[in-house]
Amino acid sequence: MPDAPQPSYLTTREVAEMLRVKERKVYDLAAAGDIPHRRITGKLLFPKAELLDWIEAGCRPAVAARPMVLTGSHDPLLDWSVRECGSNLATLFNGSRAGLERFGAGQAALAGLHIPGGDDWNVDAVAAQGIKDCVLIAWATRARGLVLSEAARGAITSFADLKGRRVVQRQPGAGGATFFDDMLARAGLSMADLDLACGLAHTEYDAAAAVAAGQADAATGIEAMARQFNLGFLPLAEERFDLLIDRRAYFTAPVQKLLAFARSDACREKAAAMGGYDLGQMGAVRWLSD
Repeated sequence: MPDAPQPSYLTTREVAEMLRVKERKVYDLAAAGDIPHRRITGKLLFPKAELLDWIEAGCRPAVAARPMVLTGSHDPLLDWSVRECGSNLATLFNGSRAGLERFGAGQAALAGLHIPGGDDWNVDAVAAQGIKDCVLIAWATRARGLVLSEAARGAITSFADLKGRRVVQRQPGAGGATFFDDMLARAGLSMADLDLACGLAHTEYDAAAAVAAGQADAATGIEAMARQFNLGFLPLAEERFDLLIDRRAYFTAPVQKLLAFARSDACREKAAAMGGYDLGQMGAVRWLSD
């Protein structure tokens, strides 16, 4: 019937008929990763739009689909949203720089970033990577500063007051570590001026938890984590936390489910309860690749 809706996905037989080859050839192309396809419950399906693009492009090898993984820096609101919305995204919170490298290698569909640079956050770092087919989407503006123990709450009133104090470090490449190093230089201090706690904090949660456990007087962190552990907080900057998203992955169900949930009242109420978040620009396009 001419008015019947056309299928978005084709079967192996339909692709073979379109290409005028045997079905065996279609299976071989899929096995080699040379043709756009999906394997669902053991069955091969071929997205018609991508298949037509592949034909128009001269049948060049298809770009491998990125795994549905959210990597990069840890944000407690984002972490909660991924679980709450049922997106089924896997998470690997390994710091902004490590996440950006993993994204650049095609090993993740999204990366959470908060890297200071130039006149803004994240844009310079992402643009310098030369990554194609991706977009930088605003997630939140966060209050960044020092998470303080109860004993240090009144004694540390500026970054320079960290001299001689026990401090938890973030892992190299984390956005918090980059920010801390910048603040250290501005205050005229070096790591030798600090009493560094053993071990590294790999997430915002780990940093605040170490202070709460009495392992240190202070750590770089965000207001939301200080509130969660009933710790003191010295605000030092407003930072941008953004999501770098692959263009193809952007339109997939897991990513769309997360972005839709981010616009919900439930997400905004959670952000207000956590504290230290401004969601005014959430979802805005901050940068677009060529």
